[in-house]
Amino acid sequence: MSTLRDLVEEHTSLGPADIDHLTRLAGDWQLISDLSFADLLLWVPVSTGEAVASAPSFLCVAQVRPTTAPTAYQDDQVGRIVGGPEVAHLAIARQQGRIWREGDPVWYGDTPARHEAVPVRRRRADGEASEVIAVVGRDTNLSTARTPSQLELNYLTSADDLAQMVADGTFPPPRHPGETTSAPRVGDGLIRLDGSGKVTYASPNAQSAFRRLGHASHLVGEDLAALFSRLADDPLEGSEASARVLAALHGDSPARKEIEVRGATVLTRALPLIPAGVPIGALILARDVTEVRRRDRALITKDATIREIHHRVKNNLQTVAALLRLQARRVDAPEARAALEESVRRVASIALVHETLAMSADEAVEFDGIVDRVATAAAEVAGGFSGSGISVRMRREGSFGVLPAEIATPLVMVLNELLLNAVEHAFSDDTPDAEVVISAHRFRKQLQVAVADNGRGLPEDFNPATAKRLGLQIIRTLTTGELRGSIEMRNRPEGGAEALLEVPLTKR
Repeated sequence: MSTLRDLVEEHTSLGPADIDHLTRLAGDWQLISDLSFADLLLWVPVSTGEAVASAPSFLCVAQVRPTTAPTAYQDDQVGRIVGGPEVAHLAIARQQGRIWREGDPVWYGDTPARHEAVPVRRRRADGEASEVIAVVGRDTNLSTARTPSQLELNYLTSADDLAQMVADGTFPPPRHPGETTSAPRVGDGLIRLDGSGKVTYASPNAQSAFRRLGHASHLVGEDLAALFSRLADDPLEGSEASARVLAALHGDSPARKEIEVRGATVLTRALPLIPAGVPIGALILARDVTEVRRRDRALITKDATIREIHHRVKNNLQTVAALLRLQARRVDAPEARAALEESVRRVASIALVHETLAMSADEAVEFDGIVDRVATAAAEVAGGFSGSGISVRMRREGSFGVLPAEIATPLVMVLNELLLNAVEHAFSDDTPDAEVVISAHRFRKQLQVAVADNGRGLPEDFNPATAKRLGLQIIRTLTTGELRGSIEMRNRPEGGAEALLEVPLTKR
């Protein structure tokens, strides 16, 4: 499906500034749709075949349905091109530059609907309104009769004011960096202010949100800016909230603000009401986000606790490695000393994963850095295996990417064993340009790893399934068990040996 920008660029000659304005409108018009109890469709004029300037066709480039009422359209209208009498109201709104509200209801199948058309302008850099660049169709489903309650009347009045601002080019307001248009919404809580900042209407949800903040009496008649100053725990926070209300009353569109009082948190958004360029008040949207913020804080605490656990596990593993290293120095038997030194390296490789997790915001790690450190440690002990200080070059190709901890921990142990086996058994003292290459490739939720060397290769009678060396047993157990993968060890045609490892990346 083509996006709004794609459709406008393909079918019209509107410039980048016009397209950006239409994109912002489509990102913020759920508010008008909910207040209007109506579907909104964004139409742009297009030239088709026999269409002429006096009778243009229109293309629907965006659509939004109300969350407060039934939709007038069961089918998606985006991408539909319509001409003739069906879009006469759109043509009038575009040509005359005014909101069109005349006409009898029309029928879409079995659904009666009321048509309205709102011209769309934008404010140029000089502050003046542009020509009409599009038209918003406001279509209301009339199949369900509504009792004109106080809530409905205030919603519709506010919707008409915002529709006039769309026609003036003053809605939508500029978007603040980092802000989304998802919350708060009309159903979360709506407050309407008059020009002096007094509350003229507060929806039941808005009243409930302010009760959470400690305001037990009704909001109507209250000076909202002064109320924020009285309620806020932090005087500075109360002043900032008040300043946002006052800014909206003067025609600005301030950023959203959270008000916290005695553990309760309410997110507010202030919008100016300036139909026809005359400031008449403001709309305040309010949403009680106390439980959301409580969960956020709990998650932050949980993440910090998990990172602290990983940090302590890393410290404990390093302590174990140090103790094994001390024990190895006191052992005279070469085989026992070698076994303890191998244990030191195994414990240290696991500690690397926990060290990385202790600095991560989630239970996942950038694995490339861990592999590089393990490879460097294996290369440093190569000389000790050969007895003559042979130098083995380690090289990584490809990227492991981000891996979850449940895969990273056993995988680092497998790679550590493969690398140590390579530097211990693959090369002789006279091997020129000894090299071990670690290759990684992610493909369709599967990780493919190869550890290859240019050494002497595997013995003819080598069988990894029956090998009794502890390192090979660790590799086989972790690969088939913890990693649910497979491993193959074989000689390379060009010389040397390689281990091919395949690990699924799907959730267990």
